Amino acid sequence: MAIESIAKTLGTGSGIDISSLVSQLVDAQYAAKNDALTKKAESLTAKISSAGEVKSNLTEFANALASLTSGTTLRTQPTSSNTGILNVTGLTGAKLQGLSANIEVRQLAQSQVASTDPFVDGATHDFGTGTLTLTFGTAAVSDGDMTSFTAGAAAPINIAIDSSHSTLAGVAQAINAANAGVTATIMTDGSGARLIVKGATGASQAFTLQGSGGTLADLDIGVGATGSTVNTNAQDAIVALDGVQTTRPTNSIYGLIEGVKVDLVSASIGTRVNIGTKAPTDAIKQTVTNFVDTYNQVYKIVKAAVDPISGPLRGDAAAKELLRSLKSITMSQLVDNPAEGTPASLSGIGVATQRDGTLSVDNNRLQNVLTNYPSQIEAMFAASAGITKVMSAISDKAISRVTGLGASEQTYTKQQSDVAEDREDALAAAEKLRTRMTRQFAAMDSRVAAYKSTQSFLTNQIAAWNKSS
Repeated sequence: MAIESIAKTLGTGSGIDISSLVSQLVDAQYAAKNDALTKKAESLTAKISSAGEVKSNLTEFANALASLTSGTTLRTQPTSSNTGILNVTGLTGAKLQGLSANIEVRQLAQSQVASTDPFVDGATHDFGTGTLTLTFGTAAVSDGDMTSFTAGAAAPINIAIDSSHSTLAGVAQAINAANAGVTATIMTDGSGARLIVKGATGASQAFTLQGSGGTLADLDIGVGATGSTVNTNAQDAIVALDGVQTTRPTNSIYGLIEGVKVDLVSASIGTRVNIGTKAPTDAIKQTVTNFVDTYNQVYKIVKAAVDPISGPLRGDAAAKELLRSLKSITMSQLVDNPAEGTPASLSGIGVATQRDGTLSVDNNRLQNVLTNYPSQIEAMFAASAGITKVMSAISDKAISRVTGLGASEQTYTKQQSDVAEDREDALAAAEKLRTRMTRQFAAMDSRVAAYKSTQSFLTNQIAAWNKSS
């Protein structure tokens, strides 16, 4: 007989609700195990959630700090007394404390720009096919005419003009597609369309253009070319650093002052622009304050996670190690080979650990360090060094899948899977017990029914005997 059929007839002999009785017995048998599995699953869920929260907060903290220190706001920056003449920018890693110089901009670098005479039929003017030869060198220009040209060491560049590029517009496209160091545009006005060719800045970037085939010679630029004009001549920038003159091919100059990029804006002979520095005092003070505030938030999260009574990660070795690392951060050396007596840690600049483990800032001491040891404190907040390096190391160790919370998460996830399997095994065992007990009680109920039938027969028989007596 199927279990479903047995369950429907249970109790008909004994009068007892055996189905309910079996369910109660089975549930009682596995109640403790199910409760234990439920509590374990809930504990693992809390551990995984807590580990993820700690990792996320710590990673965001370390990344935000790294992003901040990789910029220029926490480094001493060069200054210009006249930004209308030149601007200065500090280069990454440059140490600019004590910088003092003056620069006179005597000439800006410029590129050669040449234009052809207008073609009255516009950009569709057809020159036929052939070759344009571009040559770079140095040139002398007078009233728009190139009076001399000395070719440079680079070989001339040949630009093929085929039938699909034989118009004025097509020639400009072919020149640009060659990526030869010049750009070509078409300018159209009431007199027609003309080709304008522009090179790079620097005296050595003067150029000539010679056409062969068809009427491409009408586009010639150079000595003796009558159909074109040199509108601006190629020249170097001329600057004097502390009175010493030098030239550069561009208006963005590196290496003139170590660690500084100089961008020339305009020439002003006789005007000396003073170059100095500005320390990031206010930015560093604000950064220290922000660091302490953020650290305290992260620290409280970690501390709560490992609380010996209520912390989800109270037994997690990686979480406890993370808390120890955070507690020691104020004593970590942030400057390599510090001179004796100079600050080299957060505690040295006025960041102290309070009784509850959070940090506080002694603003007076911080200001004193900023005044007396500006280079040391900048080194503490340098990109990929100092406090950034320490925090990144703590974060990397915390998220490690070998020894950190990343490994803990993997362990808890595996245990969670094991709990699910144990729950399935317990359910299967309960159903097996339910089936066995149902069959046993069905047999018992059948016997009770038989006994009741015999009892009924005997009762009736005795009653009959008594009646006949």
